[in-house]
Amino acid sequence: MTDFLLELRSEEIPARMQVGARAELEKLFRAQMSAAGIAVGELTIWSTPRRLALIAKGLPDATAAVSEELKGPRTSAPPQALEGFLRKTGLTQDQLEDRDGVWFAVIDKPGRATAEVLAEAIPAIVRAFAWPKSMRWGKDSQSSESLRWVRPLSGVVAIFGEALIPCEVGGISAGFATRGHRFHCPGEITIGSASDYAEKLRACHVIVDHAERARIIRDGARKAAADAGLSLVEDEGLVIENAGLTEWPVPLLGRFDEAFLAVPPEVIQLTARVNQKYFVVNDADGKLANGFVCTANIDAVDGGAEIVAGNQKVLAARLSDARFFWEQDRKTKLADHAKKLDRITFHEKLGTVADKVERVAKLAEWLANEGIVPNCDPALARQAAELAKADLVTEMVGEFPELQGLMGGYYARAEGLPQAVADAIRDHYKPVGQGDDVPTAPVTVAVALADKLDVFTQFFVLIDEAPTGSKDPFALRRAALGVIAIILRNGLRFRLEQVLLKAVEDDLDKFGVVWAGHTEKKLAGFFADRLKVQQREAGVRHDLIDAVFALGGEDDLVRLLARVKALQAFMASEDGANLLAGYKRAANILKQADIAVASAQAGAAGGSAPNTTAPAFAGATDVDRALLAALTAAEPAACAAIADERFTDAMAALASLRAPIDAFFEGVMVNDPDEEIRAYRLSLLARFTGAVHGVADFSKIEG
Repeated sequence: MTDFLLELRSEEIPARMQVGARAELEKLFRAQMSAAGIAVGELTIWSTPRRLALIAKGLPDATAAVSEELKGPRTSAPPQALEGFLRKTGLTQDQLEDRDGVWFAVIDKPGRATAEVLAEAIPAIVRAFAWPKSMRWGKDSQSSESLRWVRPLSGVVAIFGEALIPCEVGGISAGFATRGHRFHCPGEITIGSASDYAEKLRACHVIVDHAERARIIRDGARKAAADAGLSLVEDEGLVIENAGLTEWPVPLLGRFDEAFLAVPPEVIQLTARVNQKYFVVNDADGKLANGFVCTANIDAVDGGAEIVAGNQKVLAARLSDARFFWEQDRKTKLADHAKKLDRITFHEKLGTVADKVERVAKLAEWLANEGIVPNCDPALARQAAELAKADLVTEMVGEFPELQGLMGGYYARAEGLPQAVADAIRDHYKPVGQGDDVPTAPVTVAVALADKLDVFTQFFVLIDEAPTGSKDPFALRRAALGVIAIILRNGLRFRLEQVLLKAVEDDLDKFGVVWAGHTEKKLAGFFADRLKVQQREAGVRHDLIDAVFALGGEDDLVRLLARVKALQAFMASEDGANLLAGYKRAANILKQADIAVASAQAGAAGGSAPNTTAPAFAGATDVDRALLAALTAAEPAACAAIADERFTDAMAALASLRAPIDAFFEGVMVNDPDEEIRAYRLSLLARFTGAVHGVADFSKIEG
């Protein structure tokens, strides 16, 4: 068993592409080896800005010989069929075997040296490599058949054991030589085998293991900050990015003028991170300090002093720009910024951002006036909504779109607007994803809810741009999840249909949308699916959500979820499991008898069925009467409990039906030969399923 080393060296590979490149290299190598019949175990794959490397340990020296058997035509088949089979196999007729009147070809394939397989695989891997972006170079680049790579490919190292794998790709021949650090060791390095590859490069100031470089950056940045009495603001994404930019990382602490701290800390952090790939640091009080950590790619003889000085100058220029934007934007009031929103198109069918702002402001004010968002001042809700998008036209958000909302909050506070308004402007986009904070301040809740409902209703309802499959270009699923999160976090009690209709009431005639029977059903199903996604981590069963949604008319999400959770607790009990079994048995019997399951009226199982509420029936047994009595007691108890939102009590009322229904199935024959008795018992079962459906559609429950 022998180890194999492959290094593909090039000009700088963008850091953002290196994770995908490692995965692509592994996929292609395994595919090539698998096609040749070579089993591959664990692979080690590394990347630096200038190379991709793969080490495969314990490859066999040769592939195993195999014998392939192919079935051909019958011996009595026309000559053309035999000729075609011979062309396919490359054999002659005397090499075939006649087995019971059928021709068989046995093709023995001898084993191949693994080195030969690798020599063919390496060019195939390079040419099949999928980069997000690639390029051609040199005199051959005019041809579409020329080699493509992320940056010009400059070298290939391919060693099996201690032997070179002779191969060539794009005019580059494989060899033993690679190169070390661009500045510390620019000359060639001879690699002897996979075993000495990493250490020889380390001796030449290249740490080929990307994970090790990330650890050096992570630990070194923390230490550099701690040595100055500061703490690093952790940023794992920045760690990975810097690891992809360096081959010999050296974290260094720098400083900037304290005067820049007058700019909002998020602006400073974003400027340092996005533009310069720097970490920021906090002081002992947890506030942003006038320091940063940069990652050098060299061991400087002066300890990095010149590198730090250069980076300080660059960051100072960037922060000067940010401070200029901050000061310029504050010279104009948010209300005046907002007047420019009519220049921005929200959607060609839905008008401008100014149109959207007016819709959101109207809805937020209505949510406050109606008490749907308790303790919310309608005037503040409208004011916050009218200003929430104003920062979109500011210089700062133009430079850093990630800061929209946040900067509006800062500008509102600087302008002296009410704190509730500033907070609502800052947080009205929340929650923007799983794990994000959910607003709880009343004014913020009203604006955030109105903003998401507007996006959802405008696209989903008015212009029929509902998500399809994996496509959701307007983030409607995210909007729906945000609506659900806000409702549940704040316990908001309202019918969703009522609010959605209010959100589009001015536009229904204009767009000619028919709500009933079309959009309403689609909407209910869409929210049911989003609620299932949102509740999955809480351990709420999706089929129980379906069972409650299926009742129809239940779109108070707080009440609905309370019912679902009570139902889940009930179904986890023995009574619940047995009642479900009894329900399914009753439903099957009614289905076979062609009688509607879950009849809305007690005793109305069929046109010829007797009134099961009658005090006596000549053919009734004690078991029949016991079930009727249990139903008579359970139905009103369950209905009253549901009306009062005592869902646990409603489940308890259903639990009282378990013993009578079990006894009913054990003690009587439902399909009695006597037609009148049979109709009576079928009516009892219909009434039983109807009582159960008063709580949930048990046909949707799995189990």
